[in-house]
Amino acid sequence: MADVGQQREAQRVAFLAQAGLGDAVRAPLPGDASTRRYERLTPPSGASLMLMDQVAAAESPPADPSWSPERRKAEGWNAIARLSAGRIEAFAAVAAHLRSVGLSAPEVFDTDAEQGFAVLEDFGDDLFTRVIERGEPEERMYVAAVESLVRLHEAPTPEVLHGPAGDWPLQVYDETALQGGADLFVEWMPKLKPELTFDADIVSEWHAAWAPIVAEGASGATVMAHRDYHAENLIWLPYRSGFARAGMIDFQDAVRAHPSWDLHSLLQDARRDLGRDIEPWVLDGYFRQRPSVDREQFLRAYAGLAALNEARILGIFARLIVRDGKPRYAGFMPRMWRHLNANLTKPGLEGVARWFDRHVPVEMRR
Repeated sequence: MADVGQQREAQRVAFLAQAGLGDAVRAPLPGDASTRRYERLTPPSGASLMLMDQVAAAESPPADPSWSPERRKAEGWNAIARLSAGRIEAFAAVAAHLRSVGLSAPEVFDTDAEQGFAVLEDFGDDLFTRVIERGEPEERMYVAAVESLVRLHEAPTPEVLHGPAGDWPLQVYDETALQGGADLFVEWMPKLKPELTFDADIVSEWHAAWAPIVAEGASGATVMAHRDYHAENLIWLPYRSGFARAGMIDFQDAVRAHPSWDLHSLLQDARRDLGRDIEPWVLDGYFRQRPSVDREQFLRAYAGLAALNEARILGIFARLIVRDGKPRYAGFMPRMWRHLNANLTKPGLEGVARWFDRHVPVEMRR
C-alpha cells in the first residue's frame, strides 16, 4: 500500500513540475465520500490554485452512450447511474460549458486526463454553508444559487461538451439511472436495519410504485443538471454579480435532467436545514424568472423526484455506514427522512406512500 502511495506522489510531483508548479507549497484539503482528493497550491508568486487528483482506475467505468441498460448493469454502478467515474475530461468539459454561459466554474489551467490530474482556479473556502454560519443572510445566498440555475436552464443544452481535456457526452438521467438510484434504498437499508426485509415481490412493488415518477423524470430531462447542487458545493463570490456569485464545484457528474433536480437538491439538503419558508419563497422566485413553466406540473415532478432522490441518498448513507465504516452519515439520515416523509404526502406519490406504509414502519422513518 505504501508503494502505491509513493508511486502516486511521484506522479503528482512530476505533473506539478510539468505544469510549472514544482515549487508551489502544497496543502491537502479534507476528503469527502468520493475517491477524489484536492490540494491547495501556493506558488511563490501569483494567486493560489487547486490540484484535483483522481485516479481513473479507482472506480468502475463510466457509461458509454451506446450501451444498453443491460450492459450498463453489467459494467457497474457508474455506468448504471451515468456517473463520470471522476474523469478529468468530464470536469473540464462541464466547466467549459458553464463558463461559456457566464456561470462561475473554476478555470482549468492544466490537465493530465490519463493520469487523473488537473490544476484549477481556486475559488477559496467560502462555501455557502460556512458563509451562512458566519451571519450572511441565507435568502441572499439562495437567490444567487437559483439565479444560476435559471441561467443554466435557459441556456442551450448540448449533447456533447467540449473542454481542454477532450469531449464529454452529456447523457440523459434516464429510467435506468433514476430507478437504479432509488434501488439503493431496498438494497442497503435492510443491511443497516436487519428488521427490514424486502423480498422479490416487495421489490417488484417498489419498482411499480416509482415507475410513473421515473418516467416523468426521464421524459422531462431537458436541461443540464449539476446533479449535486447544494450549499457545500457552492462557493460565495460576492465580488461577482448576479448569477455569477455562486461558484460551482463538484459538477463532473452533470447530466441532462429534469429542471427540478438541482432545485430539490438545493432546497431539500441532506446536510443543513433551511430557514422557515425559504423553500417556497425561493421556488416562487424561480417561477417568476421562468414564467413559461407550468408551475403545477413542475411541482408535481419536483416532489416525486425529490422523494426518489431522498430514497437514493438514504441508501447511499446506509452503504457508507455498513460497507465503508463511516458512521457519521447516520447523523444526516433523520433530515432525509423528514424530507421524504413530507414529500410522500404530495400529489403523485400515493403509490410510493402506500409502499412505505406497508413495508417501512413509521417509527423507522426518522
